[in-house]
Amino acid sequence: MPPSPEPASTAHAESHPETSSESPPETLSVTLRYFAAAAEAAGRPEERLDLPAGTTLAGLREQLAGRDLEMARIVPICSFLVNSVSTPADSLTPLTDGDAVDVLPPFAGG
Repeated sequence: MPPSPEPASTAHAESHPETSSESPPETLSVTLRYFAAAAEAAGRPEERLDLPAGTTLAGLREQLAGRDLEMARIVPICSFLVNSVSTPADSLTPLTDGDAVDVLPPFAGG
């Protein structure tokens, strides 16, 4: 009697869950643009940052302020634009992959 065909294996699909189209990405990438004193504190005018999926502007702000003393001083007084839209610094809306976040310190003048 010939051997019976083996059932189709599901091991491949189970061993590679990252290929599933249903699982959300684990990280997101945002572009940060720093202006004036924020750029000085950051040591650069722009950077690309990979963050855990679900990170909010409030969470990003906390992360930036935790980098060093100068960032801890400047970040809490900054305003933020997400994709050119003014966004409260304490926003709990998750950022999206590809977002551009502008970090704007207070400006003097008139």
